[in-house]
Amino acid sequence: MSTETETQYNPAKGFAYALAGTLAVSTNFVTAKYGTKGFDPATFSLVWTASAAFYCLTALAVSGRLKDLVIPRRSGLMIVLLGASTGVGMLAQWAALKRLDPSFAAFLGRFAPVLAILLGGLVLRERLGALELCALGLMVAGGVISTVGRWHVVGLGTVLMLIGCTASAVQMLLAKMQSSKMHPDALVFYRVAGGTCFIAVWVFGTGAAQFHVPPRYWVVTLVGAFLGPFTSFLLTFRAYRSWELSRAAVVRTAEPLFVLPMAYVAFGTLPAGRELFGGLLILVGALWIAWIHFIRGKAK
Repeated sequence: MSTETETQYNPAKGFAYALAGTLAVSTNFVTAKYGTKGFDPATFSLVWTASAAFYCLTALAVSGRLKDLVIPRRSGLMIVLLGASTGVGMLAQWAALKRLDPSFAAFLGRFAPVLAILLGGLVLRERLGALELCALGLMVAGGVISTVGRWHVVGLGTVLMLIGCTASAVQMLLAKMQSSKMHPDALVFYRVAGGTCFIAVWVFGTGAAQFHVPPRYWVVTLVGAFLGPFTSFLLTFRAYRSWELSRAAVVRTAEPLFVLPMAYVAFGTLPAGRELFGGLLILVGALWIAWIHFIRGKAK
């Protein structure tokens, strides 16, 4: 199949991949929260990314597609930046998650897709329709309502999460820019392999390595790495081949809707008051976006 065919614009397909990727990545806030109860956040980040790189390389080898790992000319710097931003994002986000409630961290994490949407507009000249912007505004308002007034409790965790969100948005932009030049599976591999190299330098350079933890933390971390940085990004990067970065990022904004029931089952916690109200606003915005694209799909 040619690159031109693989990257054909298909909103329905892009939405389906983006939604499935969002569901898979939502498990991060539960599995990573549990994993960082045993591992130091930096060591956890190293195990997490290295495991995902192994899964991806294995999948490419089994499917006979190792040739897809060839980096096109003029893409080398982009691939290096993709790995470096992944490393920064992982170190910051998991250090933040160790300090925060997973549901609250998921709400803060909505700044990542919002930043990706803004970068898509500034760099890739993508545009959202008026109704989509209204729905996005509702989602952002829900996130703000959920977080304002708690700075004295979660200040450092919030700062670290916002740093991680910025790094995540840069990753999404770089992946979108390379999605027509490289296979999505290869991009996922270079994302986590590059991140592993960056994090390994940090972990061993600072003496933060801490691998002697009970087996249950290893099991949860390895499973989480399969669902989050491996499976979710295989799906998300495929969405970029059929859909704009900004619209795929809008779907990612609905992530807390999946995190809330997962966090309740795993930890017995649920947001209340303003956090709950903010979550409902995000739900309304997410359903609005889905309805807009459902109607567009029928019209076509």
